[in-house]
Amino acid sequence: MVSFAGGRRRRSVKTDLVVIGGGPAGMAAALAAYEKGVTDILILERDQELGGILNQCIHNGFGLHTFKEELTGPEYAARYIERVKEKKIPHLLNTMVVDIQGGAPYHVTAMNKEQGMFQIEAKAVILAMGCRERSRGALSIPGYRPAGIYSAGTAQRYVNIEGRMPGREIVVLGSGDIGLIMARRMTLQGARVKLVAEIMPYSGGLKRNIVQCLDDFGIPLKLSHTVTEIHGKDRVEGVTVSKVDENLKPIPGSEEYVACDTLLLSCGLIPENELSQGAGARMDDVTQGPVVNARLETTVRGIFACGNVLHVHDLVDNVSKESAEAGAFAADYILHGEQEWGEAVRPKIPAKSKCAPPADRDAESQLICIGCPVGCLITAKKGEDGSLLITGNTCKKGEEYARNEMTAPVRTVTSIIRLASGNGKVVPVKTETEIPKEKIGECMKVIKAASAFAPIAVGDVMIADVAGTGVNIVATANIDC
Repeated sequence: MVSFAGGRRRRSVKTDLVVIGGGPAGMAAALAAYEKGVTDILILERDQELGGILNQCIHNGFGLHTFKEELTGPEYAARYIERVKEKKIPHLLNTMVVDIQGGAPYHVTAMNKEQGMFQIEAKAVILAMGCRERSRGALSIPGYRPAGIYSAGTAQRYVNIEGRMPGREIVVLGSGDIGLIMARRMTLQGARVKLVAEIMPYSGGLKRNIVQCLDDFGIPLKLSHTVTEIHGKDRVEGVTVSKVDENLKPIPGSEEYVACDTLLLSCGLIPENELSQGAGARMDDVTQGPVVNARLETTVRGIFACGNVLHVHDLVDNVSKESAEAGAFAADYILHGEQEWGEAVRPKIPAKSKCAPPADRDAESQLICIGCPVGCLITAKKGEDGSLLITGNTCKKGEEYARNEMTAPVRTVTSIIRLASGNGKVVPVKTETEIPKEKIGECMKVIKAASAFAPIAVGDVMIADVAGTGVNIVATANIDC
């Protein structure tokens, strides 16, 4: 247990290791340090529960590398939360870190409602604050600042955690994964997504998300297009979408007015590094995260960085792996003292995918596999004897996907069910297994009409045999009250 010393005006606590951020990076780092023998650890998380951004990422696609199975964000987070609680690693929630000073020991200043402002003395610090979305201000779109403009992540939180709809007629600017996923999510919740505009000639998201988030629902993806004007003074009334040239400049005469009440911005992510800079860490202009050595130690000795605060990752599995390394290095620093810093090492940043369906792709016989992030282009043709000849897949899962897609397409559905308590809380849910693609609409009608009672545990059956599919709807997060 964490205990605070001092009077009402000044509270302090000592610990060996402070981990700033209780998302997948922070939890993986803390657990790795614990396994290496440093057990005096304190995790600080600004949200009301551990899990970080994963709590609002209710879609599936996580954990293929770490757990060898496909999980939703809350399910992935729950695996780590359970381990943190098993090890009894202390953590403070609803706690904001405002400053890091000193060096061996470090003085981390934080604040919350219970303790007010307090200071933690630590032998080492791990930065695991994650990343944030680029703001609309960086985009310089002409027009007023009416209601109805949201970052895709904000809209995701409203819908998936708070159970609120930001709008009904949607345009999405930017085709990164969060933009594609929110296009599907808003559609499933009953909104009409008019289009997704992308300024580049390719999508920034995974190929699998283009298929299952846009193609499945007939949502247009306009490449080499951007929003050039926002209409409406009090509330968004529409946007002007224009085609851009090879220099990304709008082409005069290509303007198209699209009526909508909501604009979602999915224009990239940047590491959350105000604390890193405040602590004196040198920053990398390329990654936009701290400069680190091979041990993931920043230029401030004893302060380590990992996850999306170091550089924006493509998969949460990679975040967990890197953060576990940072936790082990921090433990070694605490137990055996500092080593020669060595040379700066830039983390390997995956090349941005340039996802655009081949212009000559035959949509009836050439499929983009959604079984994993690779997104293989698979060709499936019927032989004279009626059998399917499948080529292009790099794993058995791809062959299975192609056979299903050509005969009876199936999908996993993820959504939320409101709690009957009326307090606005929701529980994220999913179909226990895939269901026929044509049953998605019926499935969503049943889910939206349902309610649930807490407490709820991951895997609890919320709805049995949804829409006559023989598949249950199960909870993907633990809800205590």
